[in-house]
Amino acid sequence: MDPVLLSRWLTFVTLGFHILYATIGVGLPLMIVLYHWLGIKTGDDDYRLMARRVTRGFTVSVAVGVVTGTAIGIQLSLLWPRFMALAGEVIALPLFLETFAFFIEAIFLGAYVYAWGRYKSPRLNLMLLIPVAIGGAFSAFFITSVNAFMNTPQGFVLTPEGLANIRPLAAMFNPATPTKVSHVLSSAYMTAAFLLVSISAWGYRRATSEEIRSYYRKALKVALVSGLVFSLATALIGDFSGKFLAVYQPEKLAAAEWLFQTEEKAPLLLFGWLGEGERIVGALSFPFALSFLAHGTLTAKVTGLDQFDRDVWPPLVIHYFFDLMVFIGVFLIMLALWILWVMHRQEKKTTDPQAHQAFSGTLKRWQTGLLIVSGPLSFLAIELGWIFAEMGRQPWILRGYMRTTEAATTASDVGWLLVLFVLLYTFLGFGTLVILRRIARRPTLSEERLRLRS
Repeated sequence: MDPVLLSRWLTFVTLGFHILYATIGVGLPLMIVLYHWLGIKTGDDDYRLMARRVTRGFTVSVAVGVVTGTAIGIQLSLLWPRFMALAGEVIALPLFLETFAFFIEAIFLGAYVYAWGRYKSPRLNLMLLIPVAIGGAFSAFFITSVNAFMNTPQGFVLTPEGLANIRPLAAMFNPATPTKVSHVLSSAYMTAAFLLVSISAWGYRRATSEEIRSYYRKALKVALVSGLVFSLATALIGDFSGKFLAVYQPEKLAAAEWLFQTEEKAPLLLFGWLGEGERIVGALSFPFALSFLAHGTLTAKVTGLDQFDRDVWPPLVIHYFFDLMVFIGVFLIMLALWILWVMHRQEKKTTDPQAHQAFSGTLKRWQTGLLIVSGPLSFLAIELGWIFAEMGRQPWILRGYMRTTEAATTASDVGWLLVLFVLLYTFLGFGTLVILRRIARRPTLSEERLRLRS
């Protein structure tokens, strides 16, 4: 088979698997900090217990993330040697700093875990935890700046011999960096929050006593509020990203919205399909919305695909990835708002002596079912957003300078590597689930509650 196609598939599989663990590595530390801080602020040991239990699972994801992250570094050189030969000097600095930030995260995570129960003041434990969250955020910043550079390359001069006058800091802080980094961070925090929503809803549903149900209800409420806040932040940053694309990558925005002709008062299209002659059929149209997304006014002119040669059009299938990502984001916002409102009403009626005695203060099974699927949906949105971002840059690996087909290896053994890494990721994924399941079962929640209070 074509080594370019195989290289693309292997990179797709590796990054698609790694992004799950990378998202957890960036997002969960902030949630652990929040739980731990609430335990100190309220004096409720349940919140500190939440931080401890989530940390156990987090350490597993960090271990697997090291393996998948290492695989990415190896594959950059093996699969895309000509890209690394051209741009390696430019991206070396952020790649090194990303590793350094990860070391900080891992070192302080180990110190936090080791310090459990060894300090009289829980504030000292919290001080060890804060660098974990900071290290995760900086790790995301540095690696995302590399991806941003691939979309809006700068910080060098192209000569017949290669790149010259290289300025790594200018390359890192390119026009795509602010929106890409902020979107990655907010979506990681959102996904981590909804992951905990799913876990808390599952525990709430299976609770065998009111005491355990109360624990999971507290965890659920904190995760829902966090998920709502970061979902709204992600939506706002998504608006900024749309305006960035309109200026710096208009062909990507046009392909995402199937805007074949440049027009004013451009509508935003959801779903649908393409008929003969690229005629759009069955799409849900929102008049003027694309003009507003792109330029902030309802009547603005939006650049269409007619302004670009067809051989640089991104794949038109990215329209569906964009739409599904937005649909999931809106669903999660509405779900969080609704369940928080339901919980608020329940708590208000529970404390009201005049409340109707028939009122039930527990969430219904179908409500917890929606909450359980919110975590997987948030991860799906992350994957869809990543696919949209990478496919939307095609046919370029370094926009305007090098095409993906020019950067790939010509080796004939990539197919065997693909099989090997698929088996490795299957083993790691299955092993992660087995270990997390055992961690969740022993010690039990009741046992840990007693141990923490003793």
